[in-house]
This record gives sequence, C-alpha cells and structure tokens, in this order.
Amino acid sequence: MGQILTGENNITFSMRDKLVRIEAYGRDCIRVWASRNTVLSDEAWTLLAPSEVQCDIIGGEDKAVLTNGSLSVELTKIWRDYQLVFYMDNKEILRTRKEDDGIFRHIEGNNYCVKAVFEANDDEHFYGLGQEQQSCFDRKGCSYDFVHYNTKSSMPFVYSSLGYGFLWNSPATGRCELTRNHTLWMCDSAYQADYIIIGGGTPAKVMQRYCELTGFAPKFPEWAAGFWQSKMRYESQNDLMEVAREYKRRNIPIDAIVIDFFHWTEQGNWEFDSALWPDPKAMCDELKSLNIEPVVSIWPTINPNSRNYAHMDDNNMLVRTENGQYGIFPFNGQQTYVDVTNPDTRSFLWAQVRKNYYEYGIKTFWLDQAEPEVHPQQFDNLKFHIGNGAQTALLYPYYYAKTFYEALKAEGEADVALLIRASYLGSQKFGTVVWNGDIPSTFQALRQSVVSGLSMAMCGIPWWNSDIGGFNQGDTESDYFRELIVRWFQFGVFCPVMRLHGTRKKPKNHVDRHPEVLEKSGGDNEVWSFGERNYGILKDLIELRRRLKPYIIKHMNIASETGAPLMRPMFFDFYDDEKCFALDDQYMFGSDILFAPILDEGQTQRRVYLPKGKWVRTTDRQEYDGGQYISCVAAIDEFIAFVKSGSDALGYFA
Repeated sequence: MGQILTGENNITFSMRDKLVRIEAYGRDCIRVWASRNTVLSDEAWTLLAPSEVQCDIIGGEDKAVLTNGSLSVELTKIWRDYQLVFYMDNKEILRTRKEDDGIFRHIEGNNYCVKAVFEANDDEHFYGLGQEQQSCFDRKGCSYDFVHYNTKSSMPFVYSSLGYGFLWNSPATGRCELTRNHTLWMCDSAYQADYIIIGGGTPAKVMQRYCELTGFAPKFPEWAAGFWQSKMRYESQNDLMEVAREYKRRNIPIDAIVIDFFHWTEQGNWEFDSALWPDPKAMCDELKSLNIEPVVSIWPTINPNSRNYAHMDDNNMLVRTENGQYGIFPFNGQQTYVDVTNPDTRSFLWAQVRKNYYEYGIKTFWLDQAEPEVHPQQFDNLKFHIGNGAQTALLYPYYYAKTFYEALKAEGEADVALLIRASYLGSQKFGTVVWNGDIPSTFQALRQSVVSGLSMAMCGIPWWNSDIGGFNQGDTESDYFRELIVRWFQFGVFCPVMRLHGTRKKPKNHVDRHPEVLEKSGGDNEVWSFGERNYGILKDLIELRRRLKPYIIKHMNIASETGAPLMRPMFFDFYDDEKCFALDDQYMFGSDILFAPILDEGQTQRRVYLPKGKWVRTTDRQEYDGGQYISCVAAIDEFIAFVKSGSDALGYFA
C-alpha cells in the first residue's frame, strides 16, 4: 500500500494514482508536490531558486519526518492513502484531511482539477490573497476565486495568525476556501498540486522568507514618494502642460503627472497622436525642468487596424483563442492582447515603446489592462505562449511588468516604477506600483481600499495605492464627494504612493476642448477643482506628504532589504496583541506612525486602539498610554495619526 523513500533533502511517497514529494525549499520552508502523473514537474513558475539548506530526515516504513529550521513535516502512511502534519517549533500548525487530500479529477491530457484539503482550526485567522472590492480583511470564513479582473488581483498566499505562511504555487484559475469545516486550495486545471509552507513565527520573518522565494522590491525612486497628479484624461499636450505649470505657479509640490489612455493613434500602435501631442520631446524636457516625472499609459490591446497587428499575428505574438476569433475584449472595436508571456513579444513591444516614448525621455509607464480584461472570462479558451489559460492565466500581469522592468534595466535605468492594475506572486521584484482598479467614488470603496492595501501588503506588495477619490463618476460639485475627496486624500498621504486620479462628472459649464477625440475627458480633477475650502486642506496634505518623503524612503529601503511593507497591519508589529489581529480600519505606516482613517460619511469621531507603549497624537501632541481604546475627534480638516513617543517622526507633522 505505497512506499516511502528518503533522499538528501526530500521524502517521496508513491502508490497507485498518487505521487508525493516533500522537500526543504529555502530557509524555514517546506514544499509539497502531489500528482496523479508518474513524474512530477519541477516548474517553479515565478519562484526564485531557493537558498541551500541543511535539513534532517528520519525515515521508516510507515512514517518519515523532514525538519528544516523551525518547520517540520510528518508523513504517515495510512490505509490506501497518507497524511501530512506540519509543525513549527514542535507545535502543530497544519494537518491534511486524510479522506480528502490529493483529490484529482481528470480534465484533459495530463491535467486535473487539483485539490489540497486541510483540517480547519477555529482559532486561526488568515490574511492576504490579493485584493478585490470586499470588506473582509480576515479571510477566515471566506471563499476566494483565483482570477484577475478589473479591481481584483489574485495572489495565492496567506499569512496565518499561527505564525506561518502558505503559498499555493500555481498560476491556474481556481479557488480557495478558508471555512470552518476545512481549508481548501484548488486549481481548475493543473498538472499537480504544488504548495509551500513558510515558517518564521512572526509576520516580519515570514514575509522575509516569502520574499526570498518570490523576490524583494527594488529601490524605490525618490520622486515616486511624492504626489502624483492624474485624471481620466488629459486630451492634449497643451492641456497637460497647463496643469503642470499651474501646480508650479501655485507652489504646490507635485512629483509626477500622468498621461492616460487614448493619447495614441490606434490601440496597438503605441505612439502619441501628433495632432494633439505635437512635440513629446519638448513636453518631457519641460516637465523634467519642473522636476515632474511624466508617466504614460500603455495598453496591451491591439486590433487589425494597428500597423503592428499583421506582424505580431503572423509570429504568434498575440493572445489567441482555442476556439473562435481573435476578439476577446470589446473596447472601441474588437481587441485582443499582446502575448507578453512570449519573449519575442516582449522584445518587439519594447522596440515600439522605446522608439515612441523612451527616446523622448519617458521611463515610467502605467501598465493598464494588466489582468488581462477579457469578456467573457473563459480562460480555458485562451492560448498563451506558455500554455492554455486555464493553467496559466494568472501569470499575465507578471510577464507584463517583466517586459518593461527588464527592458528599462537593460537601458541602464537605475530606478524603475511601473503603475499596474494587477499582480501575481513575485511581481514586486519588477518595481510594480499596484493599484486596486476602477473603483467607485464612495465611502464604502474607501473603506474597502484600506482592506485592499493591507491585504496586498501581506502578499509581498509594498508599493500600493488607490485612485484618490475613487475612479467612477465623482461629482466634484456635490457635498458628498467634497467630503469624500478630503478623507481619501488623508488616506492617500499615508499610502505607499499618493496618486490623485478618476473620471469626474462634467459640470454644467464644462467646455469640450477637443470634440474630435474618441475617448472624452471627464471633469477637472486637480486639487483646486473641489471647492475653495477643500483647496487649502488638500494643499496642506500634499505639503505634509512632501515632508514625509524621507520617512517613506527610509521604510521603502527597509522593504527592499527585508520585505517589511511600509503600509502594514497592526499585527505586523504587535503580533503578541490579539486585538491587533481584528483591526481592519487602522494600520501602521512604517514602524513609528499609526494612522486611523475616517471612513464614513459625516463621521468626525472614531475609536482607535493603541497597542503597548506610549503614543503621541500628531495634532495636539497629547500623549496616551497604549493597551487601550481611545475616542478621537477629527473635523474635516483633521486626520487621526499617532507617533510612538520619542520618535523623530513627530517632527514631520507641523
């Protein structure tokens, strides 16, 4: 009924219809493969090569134990099956369900619907899994689909309140269930089950081990720590430059300005429309002289009207379909996507971007549509260079970012930042600034953005932001939106990246400056666009962000070295305090600043939990003892933040 074999750093178990390997895979990490196939695949997907480790293996006829650092796993042979039990520092943390483990249902070829099922622990809580528009920071009791779409990035990793991490190493679409009766990880179609248990005992140690396997974020550009101005959209070079000059005239700190979509002649041409953007080189030169970084939107969409279409189509550089025609995204005509999983595509795409953007001085790109967004979402109908979409769909944003990051590094660029709408395990190593997509302009979306940012932080994504004010149809003349934009600006100050963006409802006196353009601009979206009272408040907040830049850069450097994110849950620093695991509406901004945003309409008062220690409120300098909840008042022109007593960070607050 099966046999156990032990190797130098692994244990193998085989029996009819089952092949399992357990291996020490980097420091304090254990990787598990399980398949119905007779040979296991060594495909790492986005994982880096692990560091060499020495592990201890004790094997017998019916049981074997592998120990790697703080982690150990016990494989026990049972009737017609096997069971795995994982321990950290000799305490059980995870146990497979013996009647469910290794369920495989055949799909096609050597691919199966694959499940790995574990016993549930009522006292365990989970954090991570990426971002979507929902309010559950603690994922315990939730189910989660592995699929990307606008506002959703699937990151199949969780941090457990028991002090370990779980990485599901498959880019296939699937599902995770963290329910009361079991913990389940599933692929719709995959060759094998593949997962890694990451030990450490604390959030910081687990995140460091996770980043050793998936990559650390690079050095954060200093300019990116400032204020980014954006809107949907500046229709011409003149419109954009008027705004940039006005910020300088008003002496408002601005570090970046964004050129949004449809500045091009056709989707898939990747160039400026010379009628509305006549001199991109002069534009970039002036922006650089003003110390403003130009950021340009790139879409990976293409259709037969593009001059690049025939060449890319003939050379299999486009995402194809297994059944049907090319069109998979209807947006001003049927579009398909360039296949960035193909290295030839990456080279060809960069050659176009280099000629039409980089040579003008543009080195920062907004990689929109990164999921990719397809309709309908039938990923098994997509054909990528690396395989069928059912098995590989989650990899698209990873390779999209890789395309630009590696090209820019090859050009000699030291600092790279790529704004992107989706991510996958390891995307952080390509300098990705992930945002949570086209969310509505509501207080509910603001609250959910806090959950998104903290969840992404626990997935190794330290560079994160949201559209300040929300993206969809904010009415700049309404009292509701004018209150919302201030509260979101306050949140934006204490985000890794502070970027104002959105499509605003056009006011009655809106002037259509370019009636000939295909995609119209929304209403104005500059800090002077939301009323005179708000203008002074927002300007002061941008000034605060400027003063905070040294603090932000310091902690971004720490993230690059250790994986510790700048924006992080309260339990990241205070993991011994059970109350901190339940806090989803306040967080630490670096090691010294606690921020508690106002998240409801009309709210001017809220409770804040202060962990152990002494804390100083930034507004009145009053000191409080930790270990308690306190009630705080914040009028519309105030925010709620505390600094650890004795920290130099208090000096950033006027």
